[in-house]
Amino acid sequence: MIANVLSIAGSDPSGGAGIQADLKAFSARGTFGMAVLTALTAQNTQGVSAVQTLPPDFVAEQIRMVFADVRVDAVKIGMIANAGIAEAVADALAPHRGVPIVLDPVMIAKGGAALLDPAAVAIVRERLLPLATLITPNLPEAAALIDAPEATSRAEMEAQARALLERGPQAVLVKGGHLNLPQSPDFLATADRSLWFEAERTATRNTHGTGCSLSSAIAAELAKGCVVEVAVARAKAWLAGAIAEAGQLSVGSGHGPVHHFHDLWKA
Repeated sequence: MIANVLSIAGSDPSGGAGIQADLKAFSARGTFGMAVLTALTAQNTQGVSAVQTLPPDFVAEQIRMVFADVRVDAVKIGMIANAGIAEAVADALAPHRGVPIVLDPVMIAKGGAALLDPAAVAIVRERLLPLATLITPNLPEAAALIDAPEATSRAEMEAQARALLERGPQAVLVKGGHLNLPQSPDFLATADRSLWFEAERTATRNTHGTGCSLSSAIAAELAKGCVVEVAVARAKAWLAGAIAEAGQLSVGSGHGPVHHFHDLWKA
């Protein structure tokens, strides 16, 4: 049976990030994707020029209608935008605690635009983190969630992952792409174990939507029944290929998208 995965996130009209990237990742990983929109953005590979959020009640109603009719095997939460939407999403998902939830706490776009109201950080911390099976912050996001300086070493990444784990999620994957190192290591922490995922950096500008795509691929693997460690490993291997093959695409003149279907579309 094909698993069903729901994304709750914002839209990227250029197709590289947000809901559009999530649906591509779900499909690439062999699952059926569904989407609840939280916000519309005007953006391309060079940046974000405007954001239009949706009413929190409407976001909640989208979630309610999906769960009322469709078996949901996993949920990915991306761009929340503001405190009202964060509260609405938390309330709507609270009755469905048996469903794996991957929270990617999107705060800043690749081009630097803010995608989360600072007032919403506390709601994400207090309401959404305890619902999450896994959270996938990068270094600035991890620091913001625990109100600490950004990690600059592996030891600080581990400490911040443990601090986030104490706030309620079952697992934390702190992504080390912002470290000033030749490698791009990620650290996974659960209640009873920890694991480093090592990766070399790929020299490319095509990194638009990598965070969205990784968290969505992990959600797809959880929906198929994988444990967290295996889901992360499979998703990271797939994303590495999507980044490596991104040069096959010709999309925009800024930070281009990854090639979600690199192992399905043959040149």
